[in-house]
Parts: sequence; structure tokens; C-alpha cells
Amino acid sequence: MKKIIIAIDGFAATGKSTVAKKIANSLGYVYIDTGAMYRSVTYFGQKQNDGEGIDVMQLVDSLSQLKIHFENSEQGQQTFLNDENVTVKIREAKVNNAVSDIASVKEIRDFLVTQQRQMGKDKGIVMDGRDIGTVVFPEAESKFFLTASPEIRAKRRHKEQLEAGNLEPYEAVLENVKARDHQDSTRLINPLRKAESAVEIEVSNLSIDEVYEKMMNQIKGVIGV
Repeated sequence: MKKIIIAIDGFAATGKSTVAKKIANSLGYVYIDTGAMYRSVTYFGQKQNDGEGIDVMQLVDSLSQLKIHFENSEQGQQTFLNDENVTVKIREAKVNNAVSDIASVKEIRDFLVTQQRQMGKDKGIVMDGRDIGTVVFPEAESKFFLTASPEIRAKRRHKEQLEAGNLEPYEAVLENVKARDHQDSTRLINPLRKAESAVEIEVSNLSIDEVYEKMMNQIKGVIGV
């Protein structure tokens, strides 16, 4: 069975990470959460200033100090920034509210795209994000683009946050989702858009298992299973 690159792009809170992990586990592939990488950089920038906003120039100058890696555990994949487990911290509201601005900085995107390409050089990966099929791996053999209504996505994100102990109200989560959609789609550097050859899946009324089955059917055709 040949190894390929599977690129999953789409709007915030469409279940990209959940289905990407499920596909990676089924195929024995490595899962790479690029969103967690941008969140980690955002968290680092906030930490530089004791949580009082982010000095973008200072953050850009500090990029060489950042080492991001992932480890699997019984609790699922864990994200580490300079050996600190930041898995929970990078999902907090203050990071949610700032990550799109940080992800629009060219130097930061260039820094992380280089790392992402290195991670995928041997193929056998599932990578999700906003520009995987258009910028990071335009040559990916299997590409998907997930969409859903802002309201459905906000409900999903709100539920995740409540389970993690974040009591941010639904209305604030919905506002954040809509703001991220606008920022992701209109930024000058690598905006969110569907790759020409990507399979688009509207997930509003689909379970994760149903999305997984749709994607696996396409992937199996590519890898010849």
C-alpha cells in the first residue's frame, strides 16, 4: 500500500482534527495538527508579555527559539512547546481570539510552513489546517475541504470548551467563529480557500463517522485498497 499525503482544510470547528486523527489511526499514518502549531506560537507571544497582548515584531524575532512537537498518550495527542505541554492552554479563549491575527503574519506562516513540509517529506501523514492543500502540500494526493454553518460550528466549539472547563458563553463563541471565518478568508497571506482538486464535504448534518466514511472511500481509491 503506497503512502500518500492527506490534506484536510476547512473552516474553524468543522471537525477537521477529529476526523484527521481517526483517518491517521486507521491507516497507521502520522497526524499533524497545524492549528495547534499556530496556537502554540500565539500562546508563546502572549506569554512573552505576561498575557498583555502580543508584540508581533518581538515574536517574529523569537521564532528560532520555538520548538514544537507532538506526542501520543492515553489522553490523545499532546502538543509541546519547548518541552512544555500546552495542549490545554492553547485552547483557551484568549488564544482563540488572537490566533487568526498571528496566523496572518507572513514570517510566522513561512516559519511554520517550512516545519510542516519537513514533517511530511516521507509522506504517510494526515495534516489539517487552512492552507494545506493550497500552499503547504499542493501536490497532496488526497485533498478535502470541510464546511458547515457558523451556528453548527459554534455549538460544537462551545461544547468542547465546556468539557474543558471553559465557561465562555455560546454567543461569544459564535462571534469568535464568524470573526475567524472573515479573518481566515480575507487575509493577504495564504487565505483559506478550497484547493481546485479538493473534495468538498458539507458536515452540518453529518456525524464524525459519516464524514470519516466519505473521506475513507475517496482515500482508498487513491491508495488502491
